[in-house]
Amino acid sequence: MKQYLGIDLGGTNIAVGLVTEDGTLGYKDSVPTGSERGVPAVLQTMIDLCQKVLADSGVSLEEITAIGIGSPGRCDTGQGIIKYAANLGFRQVEVCKVLGEALGRPVYLANDADCAALGEYVAGAAKGASSSITVTLGTGLGGGVIVGDRLVNSELGHMTIQFNGELCTCGNRGCWEAYVSATALIRQAKEAAREHPRSRLALNAGGDLERIDGKAVFDAADQGDETARAVIVTYCRYLAIGLANLIDVLLPDVIVLGGGISARGDEMLAPITELVREAVFGQELTTKLAIATLGNDAGIIGAALLGRGVGLQ
Repeated sequence: MKQYLGIDLGGTNIAVGLVTEDGTLGYKDSVPTGSERGVPAVLQTMIDLCQKVLADSGVSLEEITAIGIGSPGRCDTGQGIIKYAANLGFRQVEVCKVLGEALGRPVYLANDADCAALGEYVAGAAKGASSSITVTLGTGLGGGVIVGDRLVNSELGHMTIQFNGELCTCGNRGCWEAYVSATALIRQAKEAAREHPRSRLALNAGGDLERIDGKAVFDAADQGDETARAVIVTYCRYLAIGLANLIDVLLPDVIVLGGGISARGDEMLAPITELVREAVFGQELTTKLAIATLGNDAGIIGAALLGRGVGLQ
């Protein structure tokens, strides 16, 4: 069975894993990125970690079919260039050329959210589907679309769901990300706590609203706080609007939800599914909604399998 190396290039850590063509992750390792050291040092760390993973797993470079990289920021997948990744300090970095010359294997590149989507499609919650969308809810909103067994470049978080709405980090207003990222949930919770100072949500913060994070919202809701529950309901409605839009346009077999909020499992999935059902055309939901299963490994697996080819054959 063919073997690949997957590299998950993050602002905090670099992770490398050995992956078979069916998406099975074997040995993996990670090290701090150390982006403050500069681009050449980070690239060398990626090379060194690939060599270490191979040495530790007893696999030679000659046994590796290809290497894939999942990177944050904007990527030119055709040219193998990280055009811009703010948290890495990367701008116009020919990462595939550098690693290809150092390791002697074909190297492929895609955005890390697309890689996570590919991982879930091949080996995770969307396995067996012919089309899927993965939405990752974190500090921002990441996601990837696979239609007809092909990755589709997309910016899911920046479709407008509210005209002249909340200001997004991209500079536009009303973006989906501005309503359903973890950052947005925290903002909504702080606003609600400010308006309801006697709520459990506010009282748990001890007068310091900066202490409110995503967990605090759910903790207060678990304690029966109606203010926190209202925040979560509103958040879920915004999430459902975007999901319904994606379904109406693309009709995927599966939508996979990942990120911190997905840890709530069916507790969140069931009500979100009903809200999406109410919002889709004809109120008939044929797309399955599922919770991501691969966690942080999705990016490594998906990156590795970029080497299977653009069409994912």
